[in-house]
Amino acid sequence: MSSAVQNPQKADFDTQRSEAFEARMVGALNEASMMLMTSLGHRSGLFDALEGAPLLTAEALAERAGLQERYVREWLGAMVVGGVVDLDAEQGNYRLPAEHAALLTRSAEANLAVFAQYIAVLGSVEDDILACFREGGGVPYARYDRFHEVMAEDSAQSVLPALFDHILPLAPGLMERLESGIRVLDAGCGRGRALMLMAERFPKSRFQGYDLSEGNIAWARAEVVRKGLKNLTFDARDLSDFDRTTSEATFDLVTTFDAVHDQGQPLNLLKGIHRALAKDGVYLAQDIKGSSHHHHDRDHPMGPMLYTVSCMHCMTVSLAQGGEGLGAMWGRETAERYFAEAGFTSVEVNELEHDPVNYYYLCRP
Repeated sequence: MSSAVQNPQKADFDTQRSEAFEARMVGALNEASMMLMTSLGHRSGLFDALEGAPLLTAEALAERAGLQERYVREWLGAMVVGGVVDLDAEQGNYRLPAEHAALLTRSAEANLAVFAQYIAVLGSVEDDILACFREGGGVPYARYDRFHEVMAEDSAQSVLPALFDHILPLAPGLMERLESGIRVLDAGCGRGRALMLMAERFPKSRFQGYDLSEGNIAWARAEVVRKGLKNLTFDARDLSDFDRTTSEATFDLVTTFDAVHDQGQPLNLLKGIHRALAKDGVYLAQDIKGSSHHHHDRDHPMGPMLYTVSCMHCMTVSLAQGGEGLGAMWGRETAERYFAEAGFTSVEVNELEHDPVNYYYLCRP
């Protein structure tokens, strides 16, 4: 790697700043590369094979995981130089420290390897995004082979474990109403796993899921059949005109989980949700924690990651629909303005300890 510029053209060129930035870029290249290998370690099951295992050779690990030794050996090289896996060089044995396994395996409470998958998934559409920079337009959902699969894994850690103990109780009395039986919609439901949990827990309530993706809906419908859920239905639906096409006072609870900012016409969706709610209904929206101003997001612990996801997925899939292109980092200020424009008279903003990335908005008509 070359050193910082040696002969700056301007007298006020800050060589130390340039060198520090060079070091940061080199570090970023290494860390980004580690994310690709972490994604492979997750998807291949290598981290799970290493968890709790004694010292293993590359051959033994490959056999344990059912993989090809040559690839496993090279992957282990990346894990060792990256400080993820320990190596006994004299014996040629490898070990995943328990402290690392607690953050990288499927048995972990928070498996960070899940999020590493976004790097590869988003990188797969780089050419499409570059074309959009030059020509405009957007990249449609169909170009993202695994995004919804990764999102489902993501929500399985942020939404599903906290749904009954932390998220739904944000609305006083809501759990009791669900027990008694109410009508529930999840708009932009993805694969619908949150609805499935609720339908199992609250058999007297009726649940509906809408999502633009035919693939998501097909997967969700198959799961409903497999689970034998009679109080849950899914439909593929474009919600861009939801403000006009939905019936009034149809639902007592509407939820959106990181879904509003992806929509082609997010304000139309919100107006439709307001219209679809009963007078005593509740709208619970999980969406990205951020500001509507770049300078306020400088200290966001995951700012670069979230803006990247926004640019390479959330914003562009909306633009591909001829939509607004709101983006994941639309921010609290814009969100509260949109809720008000949609007709909600009460908007409460909540933060939950388990989820540093999202706000939880509680809205009432």
